[in-house]
Amino acid sequence: MQRQTSAARIPPLNMLRAFDAVSRLGTMRAAAIDLGINHTVVSRHIANLEAWLGVKLVDTGPRGVKLTNEGDLYSHRINTAFALIADATADLRPQLQGGVLRIWCVSGLATYWLASRLGVLQAMFPGVEILLRPFERAPGFDEINADVMIGYCRPEQFPANATVLATPRMFPVANRDWIESHSFVTSLPDLAAEPLIHEVSRHQWTDWFELAGISLSAPLTGPLLWDAALGIDAAVNGQGVALASQLTARQFLEAGTLTELFNTDVRLGSYYLVAAPRQARSANIRQLTSWLANELAVGDKG
Repeated sequence: MQRQTSAARIPPLNMLRAFDAVSRLGTMRAAAIDLGINHTVVSRHIANLEAWLGVKLVDTGPRGVKLTNEGDLYSHRINTAFALIADATADLRPQLQGGVLRIWCVSGLATYWLASRLGVLQAMFPGVEILLRPFERAPGFDEINADVMIGYCRPEQFPANATVLATPRMFPVANRDWIESHSFVTSLPDLAAEPLIHEVSRHQWTDWFELAGISLSAPLTGPLLWDAALGIDAAVNGQGVALASQLTARQFLEAGTLTELFNTDVRLGSYYLVAAPRQARSANIRQLTSWLANELAVGDKG
């Protein structure tokens, strides 16, 4: 009896790719976005794979896809197989030139740090078009067309597979006019009694005072702005005191447009990078991640 070839024992690749994407991302729709096909096609591939194997792999419901026990075991081996193929391909194939690198970045860092370094990125990735978009709320990759997302949050809020880039010192800043007109503000409790510039909510300032060792005797006040960039602009224009870091405010601090108030060492959260699932093993993304971590570490000093 002639032995079957390995190809005869392997399901069609499009079915396996669909199952791999669904098992990684948790929904048919997210898998469809990752693969660039319609979600009904993904559903059909999964159904065909189950028929080919004679085994139920997934249960679908309003909250997404849940793998069966057999599906969970199969997904681990399929994921490993695709990772091995990707590694073998990367070892043989030169890094791709051309294309687009889509970066979504939290507003303050995008506006006041990363935008001024687009020339460096262009030199790092010759022939690649750099698209930079700021955001105020971290989206999911099923909502956006991005290769990487650079966000900011506390450690317990990091998304899955996040790489920590930097944990900058955050401190109050104001312009000279505000400082001169508020000469009576000589301590952190004095500052807490003044209207402050808040980003979206009052939580950031509240957490900052707590970490600085100040117990608030009354709720904080002051305008709520949409993102960190607006907050820094408001402080530059004498509208109050904002929280900033060397990464977001260095140009204004060096120019004397903004001044750091008091001498504090408070770190609220970290910048992190997450790659889109389709880019998780990209050499370009690894290079970008390493560069960002090194440059942000240098930029935080001062």
